[in-house]
Amino acid sequence: MRRGNQSSVSEFLLLGLPIRPQQRCVVFALFLGVYLTTVLGNLLIILLIRLDSRLHTPMYFFLSHLAFTDVSFSSVTIPKMLMDMHTEYKFIPYAGCISQIYFFILFGCFDNFLLAVMAYDRYVAICQPLHYTTIMREELCISLVAGSWVFCCIHALLHTLLLVQLSFCADNTIPHFFCDLTVLLKLSCSDISLNELVIFTEGGTLFILPLSSILASYIHIGTTILRVPSTKRLFKAFSTCGSHLFVVSLYYGTLAGVYFFSSSWDSNNKDMIASVMYTVVTPMLNPFIYSLRNRDIKQALEIVVNRANLLK
Repeated sequence: MRRGNQSSVSEFLLLGLPIRPQQRCVVFALFLGVYLTTVLGNLLIILLIRLDSRLHTPMYFFLSHLAFTDVSFSSVTIPKMLMDMHTEYKFIPYAGCISQIYFFILFGCFDNFLLAVMAYDRYVAICQPLHYTTIMREELCISLVAGSWVFCCIHALLHTLLLVQLSFCADNTIPHFFCDLTVLLKLSCSDISLNELVIFTEGGTLFILPLSSILASYIHIGTTILRVPSTKRLFKAFSTCGSHLFVVSLYYGTLAGVYFFSSSWDSNNKDMIASVMYTVVTPMLNPFIYSLRNRDIKQALEIVVNRANLLK
């Protein structure tokens, strides 16, 4: 450990995933494959939405931002983790650690807000179909996305600024594969009561509000469908909301299942498993969820492939 002064450290040691040396190559290949699949799959969705004019709708506008967020969210942690698997120098500079925390909070928060915005879009499409084009106009869609970015930037900046006020004077070992805010707070030798208060109030509010909005949207959707039940209407609602609902269930179900219902595991294992799920697995699955069940995405992909074959 190198010290900038008596009460601060200049770098942190990332212990990484608890894997055996003989398994390192296999795990490295697995995570590299998952990361490449995440990047290529989400970039493909963005490309298809940009190229096909039929996909220039609010739903796919939000989906393109979700794909961008998934790529960015994974890129905050996975490249460093892969690098640490093949090097003995697993340190990360203090500035790099703070930056990683900022972008991790930023993209995680925006992912949360975007799922709520997409749920509202599905609510309008099903519950108010005749007014969909007038409600979900381009100006509103841009405002919702821009507002989410602004709130999340302020949210991430607030927690980062509070973190840099703390001192780290003894242990600089992080039992994780990236710099996690809660882990760093445990390492600090300063008073972290203000940080914890902000996390439980401001952070908790920004987490609960989008989740409440999602639940309210789908309760209204379910009520509307059951009011006049029909097979055709039910099929349309499922085809419209199925992919998004599956992503929401995967995102929040992972967090709830690991953090609240797995009390038999120790806290470090729970944090590690949860982090791998929502930073590695979920962003990789999103392109498959939205493409395999989406007829418009499939048709756009077929058109792009046919054009590529004609050029050949």
